[in-house]
Amino acid sequence: MLNPDKNSNKKIIKFIDLFCGIGGFRLGALNAFKNNDIEGECVFSCDIDEFARKSYYANFGELPEKDIKDISASIIPNHNLLLAGFPCQPFSIIGNGKGFEDTRGTLFFEIARILQEKAPEAFILENVKRLRGHNGGKTLNTILRTLKNLGYYVDFKVLNALDFGLPQKRERIFIVGSKQPHLFIWPEPEIQSLSLDQILEDVVDKKFYASKNIQSKRHQKHKAVHRPSIWHENKSGNISSYPYSCALRAGASYNYLLVNGERRLTPREMLRLQGFPDSFKIVCSDGQTRKQAGNAVPVPMIEQLVSSLLNILFLNKKRKSGQK
Repeated sequence: MLNPDKNSNKKIIKFIDLFCGIGGFRLGALNAFKNNDIEGECVFSCDIDEFARKSYYANFGELPEKDIKDISASIIPNHNLLLAGFPCQPFSIIGNGKGFEDTRGTLFFEIARILQEKAPEAFILENVKRLRGHNGGKTLNTILRTLKNLGYYVDFKVLNALDFGLPQKRERIFIVGSKQPHLFIWPEPEIQSLSLDQILEDVVDKKFYASKNIQSKRHQKHKAVHRPSIWHENKSGNISSYPYSCALRAGASYNYLLVNGERRLTPREMLRLQGFPDSFKIVCSDGQTRKQAGNAVPVPMIEQLVSSLLNILFLNKKRKSGQK
């Protein structure tokens, strides 16, 4: 199943990138493959957002397909690994005890039908932390049951970007599955390797600064302990600040996060907070890039998850064949 490269001793993993956004999953996976001396090839990608597709094309030279609901699973190329950060819309019909049928009408079903048709060896799925407790845990249980009924050994865990070297508190649930029985080894937390000083730009356009009135109100409410810091205003209007950012959010208010209580993050800073390299091309407006960064997955987190999964895909195969 894992494809040998005829011109070298390398193995080739073919993967697909569903709900791909601007390519955080793809970047992380390619980094993991490179670090493990494995060849990786993305054979299919899709996203319904036209601006995300534009950014993806600018950086990977491939224009993702549009709505996955309009694409038959049979025409998707065969692949070893499925990657998907599926949107978390209301799971209104989940919890009726009908397994695979319970997922119909949700975007998770689009993943399930592809897994059923193509049966890749493994997958990594990502969603918001609150999926874990949605509907008293019934939603997640239905998803896990569906995946197990499709023949996968499944595990899940909530991970935080702060534990993967990024100065952003971003908790997300990851679901990992493999056709092979496995004890998945989740990546261990690491010391934060990037500080806000390294994320923030030295020169910032005046357009990113909040009005004097907003700055004054922020400073009347809060005194920061750290500098630099990211000031966070919650829905109740309470202000807090940390030497890292709270989670970037695609639909947050314009002044949700302010650097030192004064200015908004620039598009480049937001991409850095998600682990995107400065070589990543910004081709959309500030507003669209802000949305894209808020919807993205942290690249270093994906890199480590894929590296852990490679141990299952390759090392287990070596043990079965008697290789050392």
